[in-house]
Formats: sequence, structure tokens, C-alpha cells
Amino acid sequence: MLNVINRRAQFALRAFSWHIGISLFIALCVLGLILGVWFPYPYREISGGIHLFFIVMGVDVICGPLLTAVLASPKKSKKELIVDFSFVGMIQLAALGYGIYAVAEARPVVLAFEVDRMVAVAASEIDSQELPGAPVNLRSLSWTGPQLVGVRKPLNSDEMMNALDHSLQGLEPSARPGWWQEFSKSIPDVKSRTRKISDLMAVRSPEDQVILNKAIRESGVSIEELFYLPLTSRQSKEWIVLFSASMDIVGYAPIDGFLN
Repeated sequence: MLNVINRRAQFALRAFSWHIGISLFIALCVLGLILGVWFPYPYREISGGIHLFFIVMGVDVICGPLLTAVLASPKKSKKELIVDFSFVGMIQLAALGYGIYAVAEARPVVLAFEVDRMVAVAASEIDSQELPGAPVNLRSLSWTGPQLVGVRKPLNSDEMMNALDHSLQGLEPSARPGWWQEFSKSIPDVKSRTRKISDLMAVRSPEDQVILNKAIRESGVSIEELFYLPLTSRQSKEWIVLFSASMDIVGYAPIDGFLN
């Protein structure tokens, strides 16, 4: 009896080891795609959605191999093992597909200048019916990180009232492709709204100043020529975008950019 139990345990352990190794490899490949392409820094922290993927993949990577270990038995025929492992694999693939879909919907597709801030907008927030009204190069949602856009001003009072109605329903102009324009057209407004990073340094705590100093060093731009705007999303309002004097984005920092 003991020999039978040992054989069963060894067989299950081998199956578990192979399965968890394959599952980890697939999970790491998918994670590399998501963090390296869909959510470049700092959007993995700003846009959210990644935590759901980690939950799904954590359950998927552990539960799949455990099910394999439970079902694996040297007494089963090859056909029975194939059926059992295929069943487990289908469950894992379904969970993986759900996780990838959820993250894809949360991926940032535009970084929009809107009034007095930069807004990271996720794919799920976009009013896709307005995509045909966007500039030609912005009519498809990005899969390689957010595209930089401006939000135009309303053309007349009727359009302004329409925008207010949509905003009250939670749909801001930054999420409406019909309001997008090339970022270059918004640069004069960006310049008028940016503030010197030294102004923010002066009113922040010593801990925040450490974070800001690090971001300033990494930007490669002197503090005298560095400006910022608040960076917001539905999940976060405590980041800033750093701009050079020519209004090129040169960095980010996890700091509340709104001066009270």
C-alpha cells in the first residue's frame, strides 16, 4: 500500500512540477507584454487594472497545477490523462483570457491635455462611436502605450453645453475622440497652464521633495527650465508630468500636482 501511495505521489509531483513550470513561463511572457508594451512606466501605477491580472494569474498559476496533481494518477490510461489535463488546460486558458481582456480594457490609450492637466484615458473609457471623428492618425486605439493628444475647445455654446451634459454623465472630452486634436495644436495652452517645478518644491513636504529631486535628476533638465502639470486618471490624481521649456515630456513623479 505504501509503495502505491509513493508511486501516486511521485507521479502527481512530476505532473505538478511540469505544469507549474509551463504556467509560470506563460504568465511571465504575458506579464512582459503587459508591463513592457501596454502599460509603460508610469501607467501601470496610474491606470490600474494590473492588480486584477495579478489576482487572476496568481489563482490560475497555482490552481491549475494543483488540479493536475489531484487528477494525475499512474493507474489512469494515457487517454484518461489527456482528457483530464485538457480539461484543466481549458479552465486555465479561460481564466488567462479573462485576465488579458480585463487588462486590455484598462490599458491607457491616450494621454490628453485637458484644460489644466494631463489625463491618462483607458480604452474602456473611450466613446468608440466618436472614433471616426478623431484626427486620422488617432482613429484606432493604441496597443503600445498612450498617444499624446490635445483636447480642443468647444466650437460654439451648443457644443459647450453638450460637453457639460456628457461630463455630468462621467464622459469627459478627453475620452471623446471627436474632441481630440494633435498635441502640437495645444502647446500654447499647455505653456500657459504649466507651472515651474520649483513652485511645487517650495510647498511640498521634505519627503515629497526627495521624490521630486529624484525625478528632476532623471529628467536631465535643470530645475530652472522644468515645468509640470498634474497627471490624473480615474484611479489616481497624485502624479505629475514634467515638461522641458520646449514642452517635451521629460519625466513623471508620484506627487499631487494640485496646489491648494
